[in-house]
Amino acid sequence: MDRIIDVKNLVKTFEQWLVTALNGVNLEVSESEFIAIMGPSGCGKSTLLHILGGLESPTSGGVVVDGIDLSRAKNLDSFRAKKIGFVFQMHNLIPVLTASENVQIPMFELKLSGKERNERAAKLLKLVGLEDRADFLPPKLSGGQRQKVAIARALANDPRILLVDEPTGNLDSASGHEIIQIFQTLNKNGRTIVLVTHDKEIAEHANTIYNMKDGQILKELLSNEHTR
Repeated sequence: MDRIIDVKNLVKTFEQWLVTALNGVNLEVSESEFIAIMGPSGCGKSTLLHILGGLESPTSGGVVVDGIDLSRAKNLDSFRAKKIGFVFQMHNLIPVLTASENVQIPMFELKLSGKERNERAAKLLKLVGLEDRADFLPPKLSGGQRQKVAIARALANDPRILLVDEPTGNLDSASGHEIIQIFQTLNKNGRTIVLVTHDKEIAEHANTIYNMKDGQILKELLSNEHTR
């Protein structure tokens, strides 16, 4: 299976706080793999995710994502728009836009017509089970529903890779289970997923779990071939 993410000796230092968030991280992720990186708050897992998505730059080390060396990428905005879907603990929906309009936001990068955006948003909301909530504003949706809208938005440009940061942290267990089931289905359909979490129960839904501590990935904890 082709490698889609390759991280070598990654270091990230925040000099203003005298903090080394990542200290020699190495990671390889194959195409269509679902991995979880587990560790306590402050261990560096979110920083790693941000660097993989081109939101932050490393202090040193190499990051290649889907054949693109991020240190040499001329347009990281274009890279993110075409390759990466982000899902965060805080869904960051725009409260004055409907669910459909929130999902459509990334599509403006593709210069689609209004009709094409509407049709695509409808399909994605149906995928996450919210076809009947397309015209609802976020304040009228439950926490789980808002997170599902965020997932639909992350899929708007059909990215090959989903980077997922504590997606169930603010949800009850039933809603969290629904969200993880969506990720499992997306993975079975070929999407590569990198999920970070401090929750062992959530991590165990991935195919492979890595343990992170003090800015380093210490070891692979588990390989769940039965989840494929």
